[in-house]
Amino acid sequence: MGESLVAAAREIAAEAGALTLRWFGRRDLGVTWKRDGTEVTEADRAAERLVRDRIAEQFPGDAVFGEEEGGSIRPDGRTWIVDPIDGTRGFVRGVPLYATLVALVDPDGPLVGVIDLPVLGQTLAAGRGAGCWFGDHRCSVSDHPDLSGALVNTSDYNTFEPSQFEALRSRGAMMRTWGDAYGYFLVATGQAEAMIDPVCETWDLAPMPVIMAEAGGAFTDVAGRPEYRNRNGVATNGLLHAEVLDAMRGPSDRRAAARRPQGAAHGE
Repeated sequence: MGESLVAAAREIAAEAGALTLRWFGRRDLGVTWKRDGTEVTEADRAAERLVRDRIAEQFPGDAVFGEEEGGSIRPDGRTWIVDPIDGTRGFVRGVPLYATLVALVDPDGPLVGVIDLPVLGQTLAAGRGAGCWFGDHRCSVSDHPDLSGALVNTSDYNTFEPSQFEALRSRGAMMRTWGDAYGYFLVATGQAEAMIDPVCETWDLAPMPVIMAEAGGAFTDVAGRPEYRNRNGVATNGLLHAEVLDAMRGPSDRRAAARRPQGAAHGE
């Protein structure tokens, strides 16, 4: 069942991603602005509608939660979470690194995750217990041990506190903005060591926990909790996850952690 769900999610995401190519590179996208200040296009809406139609056909009993048409996550069943164009701001400017994201979650968390990169013609898919696959090849994270020389990506450095950025840089990280879902794709395929999003949305992150777990890496929120619904996320190869989280805490948090008695739980 797991492998068939992964295959279905991969096919749905790839079909929706291919649909977005009809608009990619056009100047007459008809961009409008949502209340949160982000762009939306006809391509976003058409791609999400396609995903919803395919899910209704194949999995009529499942719920859907998407960026453009809303919905909610069902706590006692399965929910598909859709971001039709992750990286719309880049999409409208002709940047070829946007993605179509599809995730399936159940009461135990993310079950399936897909990152489809339409312009690059590449798809990454993972299922709980079924591995993480880049095309026909099983992929895995890098074995780089620490932040020194590590490639660390983000979607927007404006979402960082200055102390966070400086802490990462002072530890020798190579900082780049190959962000949005492409940053997570690079971590899962072993081409980068970390991806950090201090501010984002549930649909941006829903595929990432299962993708990272199945690729041998780690995913948490910035506070270190294994949760994709807290509107921030950190994905790493696992080996340097604690070091990244420490850098993201900031000086005052690190001092507080140093004073905490050994063995005390975070937040106690």
